[in-house]
Amino acid sequence: MKDFVENLLKTIVDSPDKVVVNESLDTSGVTNLELVVAPLDMGKVIGKGGKIIKAIRDLTRILAVKQNRRVNVILKEG
Repeated sequence: MKDFVENLLKTIVDSPDKVVVNESLDTSGVTNLELVVAPLDMGKVIGKGGKIIKAIRDLTRILAVKQNRRVNVILKEG
């Protein structure tokens, strides 16, 4: 799942070398994906009205459901 999101982000942003995806598992079994992108790429990842980040979250949730997992996607500026 981490590789999927990382490849997806690298196609969207202008600085693909600054894309970092950290994956962690919390105590309740939920996978947390922390997306870190360059400050100038935040607008591209968020999109108008948050449409792009919502689509990324929807796609990762669909992938997680197929793997019987739960996932949270957190966007951070790096």
